[in-house]
Amino acid sequence: MNTNMKHVLAVSVLSLAAFTSCKEEAKVGETAMAEEKVPGIILENMDPSVSPKNDFYNYVNGNWMKNTQIPDDETRWGGFTQLRKDTRQDVLEIVNTSKELGTYAEGTDQKKALLIYETELDTVARNAAGIAPIQPLLEAINGIQSLADMQTVYAKTTGVAAPFVGIGASADLNNSSMNIAWVVPGGLGLQRDYYLDQDAKSQEIRQKYVAHIARMLQFINYDEATAKAAADKILAMETQLAEPRLDKVARRDARNFNNPTTFADLQAMTPAIDWAKFVKDMGIEKSLDTVNVMQPKYMAAVQNFLTTTSIEDIKTLMVWETLDGLAGYLTTGIERANWEFYEQTLNGAKQMQPADERALGTVDRAAGEAVGKLYVDAKFPPEAKAKAEDMIRNVITAFQNRITALDWMSAETKEKAVEKLGKMTIKIAYPDEWEDYSKMAVKEGNGYFQNMMAVADWSNQKNLSEIGEPVDKKEWGMSPQTVNAYFNPMNNEIVFPAAILQPPFYNFDADDAVNYGGIGAVIGHEISHSFDDSGSRFDGDGNLKNWWTEQDLEEFTKRGNQLAEQYSAIEVLDSVYINGAFTLGENIGDLGGVLGAYAALQLDIEKNGRPENIDGFTPEQRFFMSWATVWRTLMREDALRTRIKTDTHSPGQVRATQPLKNIDAFYEAFDIKEGDPMFVAPEDRVRIW
Repeated sequence: MNTNMKHVLAVSVLSLAAFTSCKEEAKVGETAMAEEKVPGIILENMDPSVSPKNDFYNYVNGNWMKNTQIPDDETRWGGFTQLRKDTRQDVLEIVNTSKELGTYAEGTDQKKALLIYETELDTVARNAAGIAPIQPLLEAINGIQSLADMQTVYAKTTGVAAPFVGIGASADLNNSSMNIAWVVPGGLGLQRDYYLDQDAKSQEIRQKYVAHIARMLQFINYDEATAKAAADKILAMETQLAEPRLDKVARRDARNFNNPTTFADLQAMTPAIDWAKFVKDMGIEKSLDTVNVMQPKYMAAVQNFLTTTSIEDIKTLMVWETLDGLAGYLTTGIERANWEFYEQTLNGAKQMQPADERALGTVDRAAGEAVGKLYVDAKFPPEAKAKAEDMIRNVITAFQNRITALDWMSAETKEKAVEKLGKMTIKIAYPDEWEDYSKMAVKEGNGYFQNMMAVADWSNQKNLSEIGEPVDKKEWGMSPQTVNAYFNPMNNEIVFPAAILQPPFYNFDADDAVNYGGIGAVIGHEISHSFDDSGSRFDGDGNLKNWWTEQDLEEFTKRGNQLAEQYSAIEVLDSVYINGAFTLGENIGDLGGVLGAYAALQLDIEKNGRPENIDGFTPEQRFFMSWATVWRTLMREDALRTRIKTDTHSPGQVRATQPLKNIDAFYEAFDIKEGDPMFVAPEDRVRIW
């Protein structure tokens, strides 16, 4: 478990994007122009034998679906994953060139990033080291004789493994400008539902998880029988610690996490832990008068667990959590065994990603901004940022217009909503101030495991030092080379890294309809998160504070429930349905995002005049087609099952079309009428933002 709490609660990260629309002035599919103005809608990906009125997804993506296979090293494939793959290749080129040129001196941030990359790829040294690097941690755990011993060892290892509880800094829900200490549930090997659900697939996963644990323990010299017995105990203990946690729907409501607690009450809540000594051993020197206990019910379960479980069993769980968390930093055999369960078994992957791509992923997580600066300098044109800023301003204006025009919201709540929108911070491409890695003890001569322990220690100590300090609002939660975007409710900010500002989301030379359907809808999606069922509980300053009238909140909840019911009726596999309550925030984001971006496109047309049709498609058609293009997705069945159980996002094929069924302009664009399979009656269309 990573105890760095900075973005555990605060960041709602999304995999988003978009394209599609059509008016009667052009016939659907008419090809009046011989070639596209610029890349955007790829005609070869479409299936003209399918009517958009019957199956819009396959109308836009049908030939792509027929002619595309998921690469063996991926669990899904589509616009998002293709761009991520392409971006990784761009960054690898930069990293390898820097390595060959020897540009960066020892101690620089970029040199540290290169050392992490190089030592991960040095598999000869990793395999020669065997399990020796992790042995001091395991010996410390095995030397525990009492709960007091356990706490001393545990405090020193929470940066890499924390099976019971973790402590970290994050913004105070009631005063988002200040960080306080959060006490959070520890890590588990699986998501909560896998331990508790009794369907056949969940039971199968549990059996395979036990086999995986037993296999992994044999790498650290457990014999087969001992490993199997330990694995059975570990599953039982993790299940005991999984049950009292909030379920995945309850975890979406930040009010459930708002539990300010005095340090004395924390001690009374879990007397088995000597909290004063524990936090001192962790290196926290500041007085913790008040902490936020994320899940009080869980803490009661920890107290019961620590007082009823034998020291030997507690040690067994600690050994497993440490090995599980650090397996990727050991030998290639251990790394592969870890991958075979978490990626092959859970997600259906056929082969590991190339070693250099895996190493790059490690660098991005460990020192992403050190490489991000190089990426921005090499790959991101300043004019792209300027145009994106213009689009964001236009989408915000359109969103504000939509708020003021709502027929279900009172003037009082509208005023508060507009105020919140006006206070929203926008971050584009890259941070104004880059992360400082000078205290990260990655250095020449270290092995891979040593370097990653240095990263973990730096990250953990950096976070703990922020307890009681003002929140750094300039900090970014993603590196510039990340193909994604996010909304942070406690900063009331939307963030768009440089890498998402490229096709298919954004093309500096493309027509506006395509860009509004792509990055415009991403922008709208993130803005909408400020007003979804979770983000709407925060005010314009990022504090957990109700700004709704009682009647408006009741109506908003009613409309949200309608959308949840709509999605819950969608069957993605045999007897596997979307959980509409769990995915509600993302679904509101998609619906609001498309509507906001479409309104912004109309503002652009009003200002600059109506553009010519391209390939026979109107701007409106290209907008909606663009949304569906970005969400073209192939996914392995195991990955889809895992996604439904663990991911707040609906599958790509659903995201491509379901929001559109609630948008009147989509029906007008493609002349969809009652009786058409894509038709949803006006009274059943959900209208929120």
